[in-house]
Amino acid sequence: MSWRHYVVALGFCGLVMVLGARVAYLGIEERIFLKKQGDARAVRTEVLRAQRGVVRDRWGEPLAISTPVFTAWSDPSLAQVSEAQMSQLAAVLEVPEAELAAKLGDRGRQFVYLRRRMDWQLAQAVEALAIDGVYLSTEYRRFYPAGETTAHVVGITGLGEDGVDERGLEGIERAYNKQLRSVSGRKKVLRDRSGHNIADLEFVAAPKYGEDLQLSLDLRLQFIAYRELKSAVQGHGAKSASLVMLDARSGEILALVNQPSYNPNEPLQPTYEGVRNRAVTDVYEPGSTIKPFAVLAALESGRFDADSRIDTAPGYMWVGNKLVQDPLNRGVMSLTHALEKSSQVAIAKLALALEERDVYDVLARAGIGTPVGSGLPGEAAGRFSDLGLDNEVVRVTLAYGYGLSLSPLQLAQAYLTLGSGGELLTPSIVLGAAGHGERAFSPALTRSVLEMMETVTSEQGTAPKARIAGYRVAGKTGTARIVGKQGYDDERHVALFAGVVPIEDPRLVMVVVVNEPSGGLSGGGAVAAPVFARVAERSLRLLGVPSAPNVQLAGGGR
Repeated sequence: MSWRHYVVALGFCGLVMVLGARVAYLGIEERIFLKKQGDARAVRTEVLRAQRGVVRDRWGEPLAISTPVFTAWSDPSLAQVSEAQMSQLAAVLEVPEAELAAKLGDRGRQFVYLRRRMDWQLAQAVEALAIDGVYLSTEYRRFYPAGETTAHVVGITGLGEDGVDERGLEGIERAYNKQLRSVSGRKKVLRDRSGHNIADLEFVAAPKYGEDLQLSLDLRLQFIAYRELKSAVQGHGAKSASLVMLDARSGEILALVNQPSYNPNEPLQPTYEGVRNRAVTDVYEPGSTIKPFAVLAALESGRFDADSRIDTAPGYMWVGNKLVQDPLNRGVMSLTHALEKSSQVAIAKLALALEERDVYDVLARAGIGTPVGSGLPGEAAGRFSDLGLDNEVVRVTLAYGYGLSLSPLQLAQAYLTLGSGGELLTPSIVLGAAGHGERAFSPALTRSVLEMMETVTSEQGTAPKARIAGYRVAGKTGTARIVGKQGYDDERHVALFAGVVPIEDPRLVMVVVVNEPSGGLSGGGAVAAPVFARVAERSLRLLGVPSAPNVQLAGGGR
């Protein structure tokens, strides 16, 4: 055996010893480092998506649901995408090729979104390309089946700070975000070189699903109200409009709509005013819709009844330096007749005959001046103060609806005290959450006021177009001038109608507000009252409220 053989054998043994020593060193001294390096290449944290709670109407119809959508993503540190594949992928995803190349070319990153919230068809197109290193995962996107019909009530969502889970931005989605919100979970997985999961290593956090929420809204009535209000705005060339419908027995909100509206399923422009829930955020001077409460104050005083006579001749009067006038001289009128004709002079004389705080106190007990507490965000408190009640002009203007402002929802709550028999109820948008408050007025007096308000919808009243065949309607019109730069503008008005139906057993309380109609008609009786009648009639039929075909209206037949 030659010496060369020994040299080779010795060298081989030395190499084995060196390699063995190196393996031992790495296994003992560098084990933690190597494990971290291996995990960095093969262990990933995956998001476990959770669904946001479903919003439903009172009958269980979905108003907001989370539907599956798809997200295309990649691990640039592992992806191998050719130029041809890059062009194909950019075309399918409908993103600039340069932008896509920049994302996939960043080898220092291990995760990038290529496109989020894709529909099923687009996801199928991405999958058909079969590009290594490009993957699809499932997310959830909020979908609103009723679209713009319920947009102002339900609202919209957007991605939260984590970029994963949705948070409420408007409406119920915002107000009840804590209940509806979901929280995604996390788990660690082991992946191969191709990016496919081999095994689940550890569940870091379990997903938390959002709780469902059932609203008092009746989608059937909401649709009717929305359609009629939109038609009225278009027909009268109005700037905006709102409608609020309450259940007279519970105070629950059955319908709440606004115009203009928006489609919550489509991207919104940040400056688009249609997002605003005008029924709860916008305030108006209510005009003559306040007069029934001035009449109620007169009845409470014990000095007046429905037949009390008021001399309005010669059809106008001065209160301080303010002229109060009617369209014509109606002479001596009963209190009921004064309400039927909406006489400014009669109501002014009534206010002056009462104590300073009488009308104010009635309005305050009806809930005016405080937020309703319905559960809808952005509720306005309006403007209502007892300052200046020692001034006759302040008392007179307050009695016929000027010098205060309130939202359509606040006006609806005030009329709810009449429809509920004098009880101050707290309207709510959540089913079963409406609250019963203290008694505000005598049931007998509120019934008297309703019967007096029935004459408003007679042929001789200011709102014959509010009548509904087979049902007794109590209501009041309002036409308030809008304040401009030079004071009250005689060319710009808000048309209002507030009503309760049917009188004998109230089921619905409704307020219609049409802002700045410009089609030639501006009065509440001509613009808002017909909307009330059309919506109320269809709603009563759907609710199964029996009609009385032989009902006769006070002050005139059908």
